[in-house]
Amino acid sequence: MKECVNVEIERKFIIEAPASEILVTIPGHTESRINQIYLESTLGETRRIRKREYRDQTLYYETKKIRIDGMSATEIEREISREEFSRLSSEIKKGTQPVNKIRHTFPYKGHTFEIDIYPEWQRSCIMEVELSSRSELVDFPPFIRIIREVTGDKAYSNAQMSHAFPCED
Repeated sequence: MKECVNVEIERKFIIEAPASEILVTIPGHTESRINQIYLESTLGETRRIRKREYRDQTLYYETKKIRIDGMSATEIEREISREEFSRLSSEIKKGTQPVNKIRHTFPYKGHTFEIDIYPEWQRSCIMEVELSSRSELVDFPPFIRIIREVTGDKAYSNAQMSHAFPCED
């Protein structure tokens, strides 16, 4: 299956959970259910598998990330079969649990925004925005209320949240 390698640059924020009624009205909005499992990996690398349910299809991926700094990482991703997902899930990293979330993705003024809603939180969620450069300015949608930026804060990485989910702000 095809492998994709890219450098991902993104900023991450804790935001007040927006009403899903607002999100679904945004042109280009998609919603998916994600289950991701962190696997044993070598030092300096994060390895995960992901099951993504979107509309009437389910896709499976294996991803390796090599962190460059708090804002960017080299990401190597390949689509895998359901059987491979099942087999690899037995390699779950010791002391972790699967991370489940609902992801809302939408374009806004030239950027792609991803809002992840976790069952562990009731009032807030995490929003990421992908950038093409570190200095790029971002216009945020008017319905988003940012609580604080957590770019580079390891406590809010999904890999860390698979160990211990941080308390809600």
